[in-house]
Amino acid sequence: MDTAPENTLRSFKEAEKAGLDLIELDLHLSKDGGLVVIHDATVDRTTDGTGPISGKTLAELRTLDAGEGERVPVFEEVVDAVKKPIQAEIKDAHAARALAKVLNARRLTGRVEVSSFDDEALARIRALVPGVRTALVADEDQANVVKRAQAVGATELVLNIDRLAVRTVEQAHAAKMRVVGWVVNDRKGLRLARALKLDGATTNRPDIKYRASGWVSGAEGRGRSRG
Repeated sequence: MDTAPENTLRSFKEAEKAGLDLIELDLHLSKDGGLVVIHDATVDRTTDGTGPISGKTLAELRTLDAGEGERVPVFEEVVDAVKKPIQAEIKDAHAARALAKVLNARRLTGRVEVSSFDDEALARIRALVPGVRTALVADEDQANVVKRAQAVGATELVLNIDRLAVRTVEQAHAAKMRVVGWVVNDRKGLRLARALKLDGATTNRPDIKYRASGWVSGAEGRGRSRG
């Protein structure tokens, strides 16, 4: 989001062009079941429209300006527009079934990992998509996050780096889980990520990969510091 409108095809293409290893995006369902790539439950913050996503059809969402002339994309468009691996975060638990259909139909389990704050959404996607990799996301509540991830079969944790404790990282690694911190946009964040011995970090700034000597593992179309 620091270089292009967040969660748009342009932002994802720029992240890929910059050489980042993975692209993170957010998913909601439109009124008519479209798998919409947008962070918030409403369109107010990131488009020129107003109202909840769930109350608009895909056609209506397509008329909105998502910034600098960009349009709100659907998941399938992103899959076609970039070749990098994708981490798809389910913001609306109802999107799990729609995402599962796409992953199965297009055989994307090797390329797409699914993440969510919602334990039930992760359990649901694993039941619907055999072999899919999942990641549990957490912000403030990280005390039992390793056990929660184990309970739903997640193999990765994506945690707010400002609230992340060394003990949590050690517990996760002992359980054979990867730990990714969000969001890392500056040298301070890089130093913290290294000190915590994280497996990677998400960022809003594609150029950070070069300043980190190739260490940073992911790029996202928006800043998840908003949760």
